[in-house]
Amino acid sequence: MDKKILYTAIRASLKAGAEIMKVYTDPNADFEIEKKADNSPLTIADRKSHAVIAEMLIDTPYPILSEEGKKVPFEERKEWDELWVIDPLDGTKEFIKRNGEFTVNIAYVRNGIPEAGIIYIPVKRQLYFSDITIGAYKLDHISSLNEEDNLDGLITKARKLPETENRHNQFVIVASRSHLTPETQAYIDEMKKTHDRVETISSGSSLKLCLVAEGKADVYPRFAPTMEWDTAAGHAIVRAAGGEVYQAENGLPLRYNKEDLLNPWFIVLPEVQDNTESD
Repeated sequence: MDKKILYTAIRASLKAGAEIMKVYTDPNADFEIEKKADNSPLTIADRKSHAVIAEMLIDTPYPILSEEGKKVPFEERKEWDELWVIDPLDGTKEFIKRNGEFTVNIAYVRNGIPEAGIIYIPVKRQLYFSDITIGAYKLDHISSLNEEDNLDGLITKARKLPETENRHNQFVIVASRSHLTPETQAYIDEMKKTHDRVETISSGSSLKLCLVAEGKADVYPRFAPTMEWDTAAGHAIVRAAGGEVYQAENGLPLRYNKEDLLNPWFIVLPEVQDNTESD
C-alpha cells in the first residue's frame, strides 16, 4: 500500500497506545468496564483507542471495520474491496488483569487478504509493522514519532522479521494464555509424538502471531473462537515474514470481510505450505 498511508496508520497505533496508557497507568482510573452482547469486556480505553484511530484514518481511501465501531451490514461491506480491519485494544482481559499483554491492531485488507499490518504493544513500547511488498519489521522503544520521521526512516531503525537469532533447537508451540482448549492440548500432545523436544509458551492477544513471525515459535494452533479484527494485523505480519495462517479444517488461508466475522479454527505457520493454496 502507499507508504504515506501505512505511516499514517502507524502514527494512529502509537497515539491510540498513548491514550490506552493514560488509563492503564492512572492509579485512580475507573476502567468503566461494561459487558458486550457476547459477554466480553469493554473498557473506556477500548473506546478512547477506537476514537483516535477512526479520526486519523477517516481521510484515507478505505472504510473502517472496527470491533468498537458501528456495525456495518454485510450488504454494504461486501462492496468493500479494500478496508481497514481494526481492534483498538486486543486483549481487554489482559488489560484488566494489568499483565501488559494487550495490543493495538490495525490491518489493511484487499480482496479478503491482509496485505499490511500494525501491532503496537503500549506497555513494552514495541511496534510490529508490515506490508506484503516490503516485509515485516519490529521496532523497540517507540512511543511517539517526530515530525521528520517517515516510513523509510522507521524501516532503517527496525529489525526485519523473521530474525535468524531466534532460531532454536526445540519445537516451540505458542498457545493462548486465556483459551487453552482441550483440542489445543490434544494438538500439543500430538506434536510431542513427532518432535523430540517440544516447548509450549503462552502469550496474550495478537502477540502469539508475532512470535511466529519473529521466528520465536514454530506453530500457533488456535482451536477456539476469534474474530477477524483479532487476527487480521497479525496475519498480515506473518504473511510479510514468509508464513501463513491456515484454516484448520481445509488448509486454506483465512479470509476477511466475510459475512460472518467469526474466524474458523486456524493454525499459524512460519512458512507457506507447498501443498496448500495460498496467495
